[in-house]
Amino acid sequence: MYLPEHFHETRGDRLHALMRAYPLGVIVTHGVDGLDAHHVPLERVGGTHLHGHVARGNPLAKLDGAQVLVVFRGADAYISPNWYPSKQATHREVPTWNYAVAHVHGRLRVVEDHAWLRDLVERLTDRHEADQPQPWRISDAPEEHIQTLLRAIVGIDIAIERIQGKFKLSQNHPVSNRVGVMQGLRERAGGRDAELAEVMQQTAFPNPESQIPAR
Repeated sequence: MYLPEHFHETRGDRLHALMRAYPLGVIVTHGVDGLDAHHVPLERVGGTHLHGHVARGNPLAKLDGAQVLVVFRGADAYISPNWYPSKQATHREVPTWNYAVAHVHGRLRVVEDHAWLRDLVERLTDRHEADQPQPWRISDAPEEHIQTLLRAIVGIDIAIERIQGKFKLSQNHPVSNRVGVMQGLRERAGGRDAELAEVMQQTAFPNPESQIPAR
């Protein structure tokens, strides 16, 4: 990944927050048939591992010991040069795209342990059902059905070796331009504009007392 210094994010709390908020990881592998990509919801465990599960028929289930790259993609958006105050003065600005991503490098282990799998499925279910009016539980389904489904999957345990973060959030622009971008995103309010504006605010103004209020 091309990583200019001003976009390089090394703070573990920011990277882990992105991975938790956007848990659908893209697991990139390189095997005998070349490059492949697999989209798997993942949970960070203890800061050192990523856990998930896939169907037994998934090629990942046959890649025990493989070196992998996992891409977590956070909020992103098109940035109009009209949002830069400097554009009004010089007209020497062009469009760009802002985004936040984390790349996790690690080694994959395939897990067959039944108790490990059930615990993982229960944790993931409880986490993602937490905001539902009536959260669904594993126990809501017939036990024999759950057992059948557990036999049809394998666990994925990725030992994290290193994490690279790139938060491209207009850090190469003066503060006035960054404030203009945040205001432009909030006014457009499409897609993940509000999420990206919040990430930019946390990056540009980490001290709450200095934050620019949302309009």
